[in-house]
Amino acid sequence: MCSVTFWPRRDGFRLAMNRDELLSRVIGVPPARFIVGGRAVLRPGEPGGGTWVSVSDAGVAFALINWYSIASRAHPPTVSRGGVVSSLCGCLQPGEMAARLAELELARMNPFRVMGFFPARRQVFQWRWDRRVLAGEPHAWAPAQWLSSGHDEAGVQRTRGADFDRRSMELDAGTVPWIRRLHASHDPGRGPYSTCMHRSDAETVSYTEIEVDDSRSVMRHRTGPPCQGRWLSEESVPRMPVMDFQPAASVRV
Repeated sequence: MCSVTFWPRRDGFRLAMNRDELLSRVIGVPPARFIVGGRAVLRPGEPGGGTWVSVSDAGVAFALINWYSIASRAHPPTVSRGGVVSSLCGCLQPGEMAARLAELELARMNPFRVMGFFPARRQVFQWRWDRRVLAGEPHAWAPAQWLSSGHDEAGVQRTRGADFDRRSMELDAGTVPWIRRLHASHDPGRGPYSTCMHRSDAETVSYTEIEVDDSRSVMRHRTGPPCQGRWLSEESVPRMPVMDFQPAASVRV
């Protein structure tokens, strides 16, 4: 269960993600810096490895959400979808994204959607795995939102989508304060349908915010529901040209 908001800018973009999980799940790890394929990468993580969102010094970002409206499920033992973004986070082009996904053990993974944001090409590319076919499609470099929910995915998409559309008409739409208000929103009421989600057994457990411009890639992260206004940690890396790097093994900085 997640909400991902994308807003392009003249020299980059903003991206925000609410991660919704069961309260019984282990708390995630705040963002750290890694070197993946010769690129500096920022990403939060799970204690056992894996992640759901990342951004690199190339300004390329990835975000993954589960796809609950697809009923088919992998037979145990399954492979965690947390490894999807980890495998992609050093990619620079949509073609690399496709090649990396093809190398994964998809047959043992449950359905997902993963979005790649490529500012140099001004393109968003989404890949969807429905347990039968891995299908990709480009998206316009335009404001957009992707939503998932294990409660009522179609209903959540309608409700949160309406909130996004309504707020997109506000004068400060796309700014950092606007994105934070959206992701802390309880419209149309505090509960399973609001962007900042609350249920008796689950809620929004973290908020991650990415800003990319010509000079740097920034990741800010908050543990807990965004409505609680907790302090945001921040990590950043300078934007670097592609030709400055050669492929290398993944190591932690």
